[in-house]
Amino acid sequence: MVETVVIGRATLMLADCMELLPDFTDGFFGLAVTDPPYFDGPNKAGYYGKGYSSLGVPRAKHYDSLESWEIPGAEYFDHLKRVARDQIIWGANHFADRFNSASPGWIVWDKVNGASSFADAELAYCSADAAVRIFRYVWNGMHQGQYGGDKSRNESRIHPTQKPVALYEWCYDRYARAGQMILDTHLGSGSSAIAANNRGFDFVGIEKDPAVFAKACERVAAALQQRQLFEMADQPRPEQADLLRGIAA
Repeated sequence: MVETVVIGRATLMLADCMELLPDFTDGFFGLAVTDPPYFDGPNKAGYYGKGYSSLGVPRAKHYDSLESWEIPGAEYFDHLKRVARDQIIWGANHFADRFNSASPGWIVWDKVNGASSFADAELAYCSADAAVRIFRYVWNGMHQGQYGGDKSRNESRIHPTQKPVALYEWCYDRYARAGQMILDTHLGSGSSAIAANNRGFDFVGIEKDPAVFAKACERVAAALQQRQLFEMADQPRPEQADLLRGIAA
């Protein structure tokens, strides 16, 4: 039995996506934005990048090894292209044999990493565009954001391949259309679900690892609660509303 948790407009499912994808009809989702694993190095090590920082400091293990880290085969991509009208697939450059060499477009996430040991960028296949698009966002330890500024807004890392919420928001803003449902077959940290709630899209996220799923649900729920509190704080108090109406009159 599939465990299902609904948080805002996000439906999160604890299951193997390969058991669920065959049940979705053709074109059920308007957009799929996924980040399937392509090698298990980060999972075994507990971090990305080299074992030592550029200053020679040993890199600490940040994540527990996941129970299941399965690299998808051809059947996965066939299902994904069938159930989603458009697809954005991170790490697709590692699955070159699954895509036409003349693919419509690519997204480059420039991490603005400078001289760190991490990769300078990540690539995503994008069926919805015919050009290369660049999203610049710092993602290097405590340096996060377009300018790596306000540390109070940094996201806590709960998954070795976690991506920033802002990256998914950018993808939805550019490629999702109103009324579409979004799919993520590898929910991981839940960033994709948080972005869907923030942007008002119905969303389905699937994750097969129970521990990861629990952490993602907790993170998505906390993010939604925080956003709702901010929205409530932005609403004028009743006495303020009366005063404003009096001024407007």
